[in-house]
Amino acid sequence: MPKMKTHKGTAKRFMVKRSKKGTKVLKRTDGQDHFNSRESGNTKRNKRTDNVVSLPLQKTVVKALPYS
Repeated sequence: MPKMKTHKGTAKRFMVKRSKKGTKVLKRTDGQDHFNSRESGNTKRNKRTDNVVSLPLQKTVVKALPYS
């Protein structure tokens, strides 16, 4: 059977963390690229953290990233 291909766009946007407790898919917070000087301090701080994606999206991402 041939190798499965990794979806490169998905690989750049999501990070899969596997542990004994289960799988988590992390994603960067939206809106970090520009126009951040106008944001309040709380918003800036909240944008620094990664977000855990929803379960339906997590299933899709894990299928697109077979070797991560």
